[in-house]
Amino acid sequence: MGRTPHREEKNAQPSTLSIIAFIMWVSFLKAALLDNKMQGLALTASSSKIVLAMFLLGLAAGAAAADGRRRHVSRSPDEPCKKMTLYYHDILYNGVNNSANATAAPATKPTVLSTVINPNGTYFGMLVVFDDPVTEGKALPVSGEEPAARAQGFYFYNMKQTTSAWFAFTLVFNSTESKGTLNLMGADLMDEKTRDFSVVGGTGDFFMARGVATIRTDVIEGFYYFRLQMDIKLYECYV
Repeated sequence: MGRTPHREEKNAQPSTLSIIAFIMWVSFLKAALLDNKMQGLALTASSSKIVLAMFLLGLAAGAAAADGRRRHVSRSPDEPCKKMTLYYHDILYNGVNNSANATAAPATKPTVLSTVINPNGTYFGMLVVFDDPVTEGKALPVSGEEPAARAQGFYFYNMKQTTSAWFAFTLVFNSTESKGTLNLMGADLMDEKTRDFSVVGGTGDFFMARGVATIRTDVIEGFYYFRLQMDIKLYECYV
């Protein structure tokens, strides 16, 4: 995982606790005004100072809850705030003898439209769910070895004319190096050399991250195994 120059924005968006503190302050102010109105009195300067102090304390609590992280936004596509290269391994269940190793399985069958235009079939309408290992190198994890992450989600074949799929999944990191998640989605146009998936959010070490994952087909072995290379570049990070 590398780092490059970036632009830092110190003023991150308001935290949830800050918003709650503001709502509490408004409610308290309304109650104070109503109480003073009932007593026929004006809100004193002393009361105003107390209310303001409570509001500032609420903001301070909200800032502390943000864990001290700051928002970093890259200046150009060549300057991501974080980047990594990972390999996605999909082992499809063959329905016969690979249940011990399979990490993906069809949840639906192709529709009849999958052979209307292409006699060989485009799998149009087939949905596959997966819990696939993701590694830093090209090799699959050996027995007992933990992958860098797991990709958990689904893809479905969405074109009648040719084989193409649409992906939506979460990369789940749980290692000494990284903990958290990244959410990816996008069209896997298999006839293209490279395709881009959107990184639309994250948690943990990748809190509210956004960016692009460039996908390349690295290996295809028949119908039951393929490996994708994912070059992930994040352009909005909180660190």
